[in-house]
Amino acid sequence: MRSILIKKAGIFIDLAIYITVMFAIRELYFEQFSFIINGLMWSFTCLLIAMWRMHARGVTWKNLGLVKPTNYKKTALVTGGILAATVVTIVSFNILKDNFNWFPVVEVVETSTEPTVSKFGDLKGNWLLFFSIMPMILIESSLEELLDRGFLMNWFEKLFSNTWFATVIAVLLQAAIFGFRHSYDFSSRSVTTGLIGLVMGIAYVAFGRKLWPLILAHCILNTMSMMDRV
Repeated sequence: MRSILIKKAGIFIDLAIYITVMFAIRELYFEQFSFIINGLMWSFTCLLIAMWRMHARGVTWKNLGLVKPTNYKKTALVTGGILAATVVTIVSFNILKDNFNWFPVVEVVETSTEPTVSKFGDLKGNWLLFFSIMPMILIESSLEELLDRGFLMNWFEKLFSNTWFATVIAVLLQAAIFGFRHSYDFSSRSVTTGLIGLVMGIAYVAFGRKLWPLILAHCILNTMSMMDRV
């Protein structure tokens, strides 16, 4: 019993360190660099913390599901299923949101004649910019699956014990953190992102805890999202 409590205390400390760094590092923003560069800096910092704590617990990425697919056809089908489930979930949420007016639109009065530019830059019609930032977007998408589904979700499970209830709690917690981290509020964007995390978390458990289908689905989803901005 004592050894179990010590182990759980260690996992709790790991989570406390990781989550603290995950949010604290976002307070550090270098204005001379783009948003995506800063985002990669945040994610790679979290990756180092995760790998540090994984090494301390004798856990590898292979243990968490980063393994070479043995059946590429099955991997492709699972990836397609995850992608379809994510899109259906987002569309369903948007329909419900609009019908029930869950997040009323606040009218913003424009005070500037300058064109609105997203955090990724002025992508409208700019395919050169699109192709130049896509490699970084794909790296960021992959890191989010490694860290949110691979590390964070498994560590939550370890904290609450290896039961189905612990798995449910872990799926919900990682999705909530994933959504909140993207906007720091309870908005349509945070809920949408949280739902993506929820689908990915469920898929991680349902399809044998393999990370590659999640990484591929996440990369395709973000590619579609970025193409919609061009």
